[in-house]
Amino acid sequence: MAYIRRAANGDGAGPGGCIFCDLPAEDDDERNYILARGRHTFVILNAFPYNPGHLMVAPYRHVGDYLDLDDEELAETMAFTRTAVRGLREGSDAHGFNLGMNLGHAAGAGIADHLHMHLVPRWGGDTNFMPVVGQTKVLPELLSETWERLRPWFVARQDQDRLAPGGSPPARRS
Repeated sequence: MAYIRRAANGDGAGPGGCIFCDLPAEDDDERNYILARGRHTFVILNAFPYNPGHLMVAPYRHVGDYLDLDDEELAETMAFTRTAVRGLREGSDAHGFNLGMNLGHAAGAGIADHLHMHLVPRWGGDTNFMPVVGQTKVLPELLSETWERLRPWFVARQDQDRLAPGGSPPARRS
């Protein structure tokens, strides 16, 4: 719940500022649901998922404009996105994916000052009456369960999908 409370004010700012800056700076990836770290970007589960496995890839650098991403940040974002698609396809039997960024408040960004790629796994029939009638979403899995299920897959695949040729990502934290 602490992770959700930190993001609850809608602009990403918690007591220290931006969740995409604050959470990777902490030394507790499991508590913060950080699945993987690269040299320039990291992967984190969404605290408000549309479906189990809804995750985000964000640069460490606080940047809100897509055109301000440097080549390394952009390449690593896409490499992590590829790793996530593979992991969710094989580990969750996802039938499809929604990928995207909401750039700016007008485009629907909840945290417009720090861009991030959303990856939402989809399954045939994964929508039902609850979001329409009850204005809520029923998720069959807790965030902690999703983290435990996906984290080992990311760790195993990170070496195969080397994100920074010749380099190594920061030490993994648990």
